[in-house]
Formats: sequence, C-alpha cells, structure tokens
Amino acid sequence: MIWNLNNFKNNTAVITENGQKITYEELDRYCRSLTDIIGKRCLVFNLCRNEIGSLVGYIGFLNAGIVPVMLKADLDSELLQECIDTYKPDYLNVPSEMAEEFTDCKEVYKNLGYSLLKTKYENVFELNDELALLLTTSGSTGSPKLVRQSYKNIEANTKSIAEYLNLDETERAITTLPMNYTYGISIINTHLWIGACLILTEKGLMQKDFWQQLKEHNATSFGGVPYTYEMLERLRFFRMDLPSLRYVTQAGGKLSPDLHEKFAKWALEKNKKFIVMYGQTEATARMSYLPAEKSLEKYGSMGIAIPGGKFSLIDVNGAEITTPETVGELVYEGDNVTLGYAQCGDDLKKGDERGGRLVTGDMAKFDKDGFFYIVGRKKRFLKIFGNRVNLDESERLIKSNFDNIDCACCGKDDSMCIFLTDSSYNERVLNFMTLKTGLNRAAFRIQDIEEIPKNEAGKTLYKALEQYYA
Repeated sequence: MIWNLNNFKNNTAVITENGQKITYEELDRYCRSLTDIIGKRCLVFNLCRNEIGSLVGYIGFLNAGIVPVMLKADLDSELLQECIDTYKPDYLNVPSEMAEEFTDCKEVYKNLGYSLLKTKYENVFELNDELALLLTTSGSTGSPKLVRQSYKNIEANTKSIAEYLNLDETERAITTLPMNYTYGISIINTHLWIGACLILTEKGLMQKDFWQQLKEHNATSFGGVPYTYEMLERLRFFRMDLPSLRYVTQAGGKLSPDLHEKFAKWALEKNKKFIVMYGQTEATARMSYLPAEKSLEKYGSMGIAIPGGKFSLIDVNGAEITTPETVGELVYEGDNVTLGYAQCGDDLKKGDERGGRLVTGDMAKFDKDGFFYIVGRKKRFLKIFGNRVNLDESERLIKSNFDNIDCACCGKDDSMCIFLTDSSYNERVLNFMTLKTGLNRAAFRIQDIEEIPKNEAGKTLYKALEQYYA
C-alpha cells in the first residue's frame, strides 16, 4: 500500500471540475469498491483524464497491488490496440462513453464516469513482485516500450519531493499536466502522501475556466513544462493577481535561461516561489531541484540532487569528471531509479536491471558551487562541415533572441533544418544562426510549418519532423 488514505479521512482530497469535494475517507471507499471487483494482482490499462474516475483507478490499483499501465484516454486507437495486443491486460479502466468501443470486453463495474472492462485475457504474463506501475517514456507515448517502476521507487521519490518542497496538508495543487505523464503523477503522489488537496481539471491554461477554477478553489501551486511557461508569458501571467498561489514548479525539459530569469524575478517581486526541477520517467520523476532562494542567482541551472540522490558526470571513456565547467554525460544514483524497460509482456517478470544507477543521456556541467546545468542531449548533435553543433542549444539561442517564436532544430550531418511557425522570421533567423555559429549559410535550411508537433507533456516530437529532411 502506497497511501494510507484514512490517516487524513476528513481532509478534502479532491475537488472535481464541477466543484464536488471528496474527502480522503470517501476516496478510499471509491478505491476499494473498484478494486474489490478485481480481487487479485494483475495488469490493468488505465486510460487517463484529469477526472475522478481515472484518479480512483490509479490510487486504487496501486494500493491493492494491481499493476496499472497509464495511457492517455485519447490515445490513437491503433496504438492502443498495439499495446493491448502486446501486454494482454486483464482489465481496462476507461471513460464510460468509450466502453462500447471495446466490443470484445465486458463491463463489470461502473462509477464516477469510468467503466471497468474485463478483457479476454487472464494473467497471461507473470508480474515481478516489485513491479508497481508502467508508464510510457516521454519520447514514446503510445509505444509498447514502457518504464517499469517499483513500489520502492514511488515511495522514495514521493518522500523526497514532499521534503524539498516542504509540503503540508494545506496545499492545493491544480492539475496542468496529464495524469499519465510522470511529472503529473508525481504531483498527485506527493499531495496524497501528505494529506493535501488536488483540484482536478481537464481545462487548459488558454481557457478562462481554468483560471476561474484556480481562483475559486484557492489553488496554491501548479506545475508546468517549458511550453507551459512560454504560454504563460504570452498570457501576461506576470500581471495576474493570484493571491492564493504559493509556488510554481517547472520540469519536463530545459527552460530557456531568459524565461527562467523572468519567472525568478516575478517570484521574488510577488513573494512566491519558482522551483525548477529535472527528472525522467526512468528515475520515477524528479532527480534535481533548484531551491527557490537560488532561482534568480542560478537561473539556467537545474539545481542540485534531490534528498537521497547523487549526481556525477562522466567523460567519453566513462571516467568521472571532477573539474567545474566541464561538459560530460550526467549520471544519477538513488532509490528512485526504476527497474528498467519493458518492450513485451515477458519483460514484466524482470527484476531490477539498473541497480539504482541511471546514465541519463543528457550532457551537463556543474559550477564551482556544485549546481548543475543541462547543455543538451547526448544524441542531439549534428556534425556540420566538421563542427559539432548542439541542436538543443541552437533552439534556445533562437527562442531567447526572437520574441514569441516557436521553433525546432533537427536534420542530418552538414544540413540543419530549422522549423519556424512564422515565416516573417525566416531571413532574420538564418542570418542570426550564420553569425552565431560562424558556419556558411548553406549549413541551414529554414522550413515553414504550421505548428511544431508536441506530445501531451509539451515536448517536441522530432520523429514527426523527419519526413521533411530524411
């Protein structure tokens, strides 16, 4: 059992989109009613929305030793069927209006807008005793490749995050991230762990209803990925009066230093906290945080390791780097490092393949005070006319020098493709990149695109752009 909900039985656990308040005692009752129908350890697909039926599935399954695979409810039907065929779950927990789409399943329970469907499968694959939860990686939404998280992983990371954020039961977090996304789940985990409240909403930042909910229910925090903060700046967030808000968090990718500095200054002026964090699904959720009091001084930094964790950098030969301002591959160690991946049903019986150590694939450096800075992905480089060019850094340069621009940089050796959503910037961006890199104009190609493809966490889907230059 991850959460002892009855420790906080009279506290409000959830406020739904229609304003319904659900106590921890009621939440526990809803969870038990659902999982009693299953009555055994098995695999369940939970098709997620930021709604109470989805949340009850997630909490109930974990507490009852049932292993959920968290997938977004609007996942492409072919991708969903591929996942079902691969992992053969015993049950599906789906929004009730979707139930009739699964013609070979039988509805065995219905409550809170969700239906529990029995599939034709019965414990097809053996589940390792440590296996608690399965999530898609941020780069493989809908792919059968899943991250295997253990009960120890979830508990260790939840305790650590609650500790460094100094959370208590007066907190009220409003959902800005999908429930199937590791960052969104970590916010749920920490708030239920300390008896706080979740304000569930499917509304987005661009909708008036979201801000009405935030104000009406006195939300104290929300989290966002870099794209969230880019949108907030456009929404003139800095002018908003949000007295109940105590802090905001950012993870899910590197925020541009310029935007980091702006939000750090806003937090200082408004007596709020802005906390930048770094994580991966492969480390359950969080690996680092930048203490709020250092947010402005160290803007651009991902901070220091979370309580119980440790960072190091390694060079191309695997030797540890001990000199500040030297770039190497980031390595993390801690109890939140997950068991490994699953790519087929037989992988669900595997144990711990990582031993608490994760080589992240991110390139980073640390300063003289021990604060870490991400400089790019190990594989996000091109060789252009013999020069090694960091694609992530190229994107950050463009975004920080041109206001309200969305872009993506990718391509192949000797040809960087720069995708822009506003053609009026084409010539200026081309001149800028030529000047900044010292490379010939022939190294760059500007590609107009209506919208940069992103997943539900706001991360660019570079794979979808390959068609333009492959």
